[in-house]
Amino acid sequence: MARRPGKAGGSIARGGGVALGEAVFRSLCEALQAGSYRAGDRLREEEVAQRLKVSRTPVREALGRLAARGFVAPSGGRGLIVRNLDISEVLELYAMREIMEGAAARLAAEHASAPEVDALRDIEQAFAEASETDAAEMARLNRAFHEAICRAARNRYLDNASRELQDWIALLGPTTFTVTGRPSTSHGEHLAIIDAIAARNGDKAEQLARAHIREALRCRLKLLQKQ
Repeated sequence: MARRPGKAGGSIARGGGVALGEAVFRSLCEALQAGSYRAGDRLREEEVAQRLKVSRTPVREALGRLAARGFVAPSGGRGLIVRNLDISEVLELYAMREIMEGAAARLAAEHASAPEVDALRDIEQAFAEASETDAAEMARLNRAFHEAICRAARNRYLDNASRELQDWIALLGPTTFTVTGRPSTSHGEHLAIIDAIAARNGDKAEQLARAHIREALRCRLKLLQKQ
């Protein structure tokens, strides 16, 4: 059984078979992002169905989709297990993330409205005020920050790809904000990205965003070395 079942969501509103399967799938993806499920946790069809108060059919469909995307793998006839990414996958993931976050920042510099820039500053202010002992809250605000930049980019295909990438990032385990000094350096990097977007400087926004992700990778590798 997953170690954190209480955080994985309650029942799902009922609908058609396909719609319900999609709702279960998204619920499981959100649980991964929230850290309710982590690498090594088991996902059993019956337990998920009971928790979400749905039949096993849409759960089977959702788990099949998770397996097809490589988020979970068979576990010796005892359900599925959330995968642990190897180092090569981590490097590939961050390489793609650097490209996408850079593109999002560049496009945001071209398209972001003044209220959207203000919203970025509000998110970052909340991030700065979060206690460094609350890494989960900083991680949540960090996701909100990057999602806001992606929305401001005005590119639906980039937005969709970014959402899928976030599902993969959820498999990495503990947030990099547990690395000493990372919250403060990340805050400074975020502020610089906001300033570049506000100044309509696409080149600088992209460069800063890419450097930000490279620093995040450096911290991720630190965490992996401790495992």
